[in-house]
Amino acid sequence: MQNNLKISFIGGGNMAAALIGGLAGKLTAAQNIHVIDISADALAKLHAQFGVTTSIEIDARIAGSDVIVLAVKPQQMKGVATQILPHIGTQLVLSIAAGIRAADLSRWLNGYQAIVRTMPNTPALIGKGITGMVATAGVSDVQRAAADAILRAVGETVWLDDEKLIDPVTAVSGSGPAYVFYFIEAMQQAAQEMGLTAEQGNALAVSTFVGAAQLAAQASDPVSVLRERVTSKGGTTYAALTSMEESGVKQAIINAMKAAAARGQALGEEFGRD
Repeated sequence: MQNNLKISFIGGGNMAAALIGGLAGKLTAAQNIHVIDISADALAKLHAQFGVTTSIEIDARIAGSDVIVLAVKPQQMKGVATQILPHIGTQLVLSIAAGIRAADLSRWLNGYQAIVRTMPNTPALIGKGITGMVATAGVSDVQRAAADAILRAVGETVWLDDEKLIDPVTAVSGSGPAYVFYFIEAMQQAAQEMGLTAEQGNALAVSTFVGAAQLAAQASDPVSVLRERVTSKGGTTYAALTSMEESGVKQAIINAMKAAAARGQALGEEFGRD
């Protein structure tokens, strides 16, 4: 455990709480984590649960941090950057906000370059997340390792060489849990329409997703091969997949993810305006 790593969180919402839960007492001591949020209730909960220090205002305490994690809503980011600017020295600035480009954040911080932009996803709440990450040129090897350790506290990490790829990452994994939930909802509805109870449909659908995902993660074969092994020509699975192909389900999913990526790019342009 790197007991001496000092981390300040600006924002104490769900994703911040997930990260803090993975960090406190593991990667660093709880007293080395400082959380700033306008909600006194949220801060009280975080202090009681993890033992972190808290504040309702950004103050000079963040100047002593090794890492400043920006965990606020995208529309709040410019204002937050203005508030932390007087306290920026050599810290790593780690953003988990959707749509905020590193170049815009750097500009709001008067050209500061030690920035890592990330896109985590909600399974981080149970330590099963995956985060796309990209570093600016001013990030040192030590800072990159710290950023990786922080996000690995709640799951896996994937490093990117080009920030433009953050939008596809957003479409695949950032928004991805919603696609899974959407498919589970459809399976549950179908189960009930065919006579199963809501409880039975839920158990069957959720367990099937969990098991299939774990099988895909552990198998050495690509998922296309796993699919083929379940699909006997003329059988029940074949009938289902044929129906999906005829309905254009695969292409609809691909189109939806491209729409998500396009929206991510548009949000970056929107939030980055002065």
